[in-house]
Amino acid sequence: MQSIVSINNLSKTYDTGFQALKQVNLSIAEGEILALLGPNGAGKTTLISIICGIVSPTSGSVSVNGFDNISDFRKTRELIGLVPQELTLAAFDTVWNTINFSRGLFGKKGDKDYLEQLLKDLSLLDKKDHELRTLSGGMKRRVLIAKALSHEPKILFLDEPTAGVDVELRKDMWNIVRRLRETGVTIILTTHYIEEAEEIADRVGVINNGELLLVEDKMTLMQNLGKKQLIIELKEPASTLPSQLESYDLELSDDGNHLTYTYDTHGDRTGITALLQAIHTSELTLRDLQIKQTSLEDIFVDLVKEPLVKVKK
Repeated sequence: MQSIVSINNLSKTYDTGFQALKQVNLSIAEGEILALLGPNGAGKTTLISIICGIVSPTSGSVSVNGFDNISDFRKTRELIGLVPQELTLAAFDTVWNTINFSRGLFGKKGDKDYLEQLLKDLSLLDKKDHELRTLSGGMKRRVLIAKALSHEPKILFLDEPTAGVDVELRKDMWNIVRRLRETGVTIILTTHYIEEAEEIADRVGVINNGELLLVEDKMTLMQNLGKKQLIIELKEPASTLPSQLESYDLELSDDGNHLTYTYDTHGDRTGITALLQAIHTSELTLRDLQIKQTSLEDIFVDLVKEPLVKVKK
């Protein structure tokens, strides 16, 4: 796929001496959904702000569709739509005036048909004449997306798009993102919700302490870095491992009812057959077996040693 955003050796150090980004290199393909995962303060918002031309880098470069985002700022900025974390909207403006004005700021001629279809796609058409102060937080988020898309950008940045919204609205937002991608829009979202990356991303980038630790296809990432575990339930609890099993890397649960064997799915041999034979010759008796695949969250925690936020059901 052709790259629409190219980031080369990008670094940012603020006047306080804090280094927010450290030699970041990233290529974003046209038409993909890229999720940037990282804890608060990892550098996600700084990276987006630099690409959008809001913050100046200390070193490095960014090109958008072949244009440098500093020397060709106007050309690159009109290609980008940005949905910030904060609900930055004028309370007494109507939905329609907000998006129509935003379109005009980018020098685009009025297009009633496009804007009405945009509001319809975002389930906002019936709210177009409502003042923003009368809308719920979730509806205001949708207005921010409509505002960002009003000038028909090719790239959409979503900075923590579902922070603070309920589960139902979060899933609605995921559907909106999928539909946008189907129209050819490239989408980059930052999140610390693991479900967001698992649900909608094509590729996942993990950023921490200003460093981009990896960027990989979501499924490839889970296959290459993920592991499988064989969970063995015992009929009777064990206080210690029998001598026949000491050569295996087994973990005995605190209650003694389960053995956990972690193995590499890409290895020539998993060792499961030999393990089960060894258990058979010991005094332990099996009740059940279960295979568990490492999740994207497990991989993230291994990389940054910090858990992501879980969605409250």
